[in-house]
Amino acid sequence: MAQEPILTARGLIKRYGRVTALNNADFDLMPGEILAVIGDNGAGKSSLIKALSGAIRPDEGEIRMNGQPVSFSSPMDARKSGIETVYQTLALSPALSIADNMFLGREIRMSGFMGSVLRKLDHKAMERVAREKLSELGLMTIQNINQAVETLSGGQRQGVAVARAAAFGSKVIILDEPTAALGVKESRKVLELIQSVRSRGIPIVLISHNMPHVFEVADRIHIHRLGRRLAVINPKDYSMSDAVALMTGAKTLTNEAA
Repeated sequence: MAQEPILTARGLIKRYGRVTALNNADFDLMPGEILAVIGDNGAGKSSLIKALSGAIRPDEGEIRMNGQPVSFSSPMDARKSGIETVYQTLALSPALSIADNMFLGREIRMSGFMGSVLRKLDHKAMERVAREKLSELGLMTIQNINQAVETLSGGQRQGVAVARAAAFGSKVIILDEPTAALGVKESRKVLELIQSVRSRGIPIVLISHNMPHVFEVADRIHIHRLGRRLAVINPKDYSMSDAVALMTGAKTLTNEAA
C-alpha cells in the first residue's frame, strides 16, 4: 500500500494586488523524507512556504495535514499542528542564553503556586531539556547551555535553531536556506544535522539555492516555477544542470517527473 503524504496543498492561490504569487500551486510531503523546494527568484516558493507555515493565508486552495483539512491563521497555529519553520533570519534572541532561546515563547514554569501565580520559570528544567535535545542531535560541542547565543558561530546558531525546531516540531520541519550564510565546514555540520533529524523520522522541507546540498540530502526535489509546482524529480534520475534548466524554463519535461 502506497504511503499517504503527511502534508499536502492543492490549488493554492495567493495574490498581492495584480501580482499572483501562487497560481494553483500543489505540494506533497511524504513521511520521513527530505523534500527540497527549489525555484528561481520570484517563482513563488517563499509564498508557498509561508502558506504552509501559517505566515500568510492563501486566497484559495486547501492544505491538509495527515489527510485532514487545516487552516492556519498564524505561525502559532501551524506550530500547534506540529509544523516548525526555521527562517533564514533564525529568529533567535542574541542576548539570551541557548536554553532561553530553545524555549522562547514556550517557557516551562515551576509547578504549584510559584509557577501558576508568581509565573516563575523553571530554568533548571529548561536547561536539562535543552541539553538533552542538543545531545540527541550531536550538538554538544556547545559546552555551556547558558552562554549567550551572540557568542556562538553561525553554524552553532543554525544548530540551536534547528534543534529548537526538532524539539517541538513533532510532525514537519521547514528549513529556509539553512546554509546560505555559512562556510564549507559549518554547512557540512548543518547538512549532517538535517540528516540526523530525518533519521528520527521527522520529514523536512528544505528550501535552498545550493544545488550540491540539495542533491546531496534530498530524497525528492519540488521544482517551483511561475507560482506553481512544475515537477517533482528524483535527484538520482536528473543532474543539477537539468534541475536548474527546468527551474529557469530553459528545459521542459518531455515525460512526467517521478
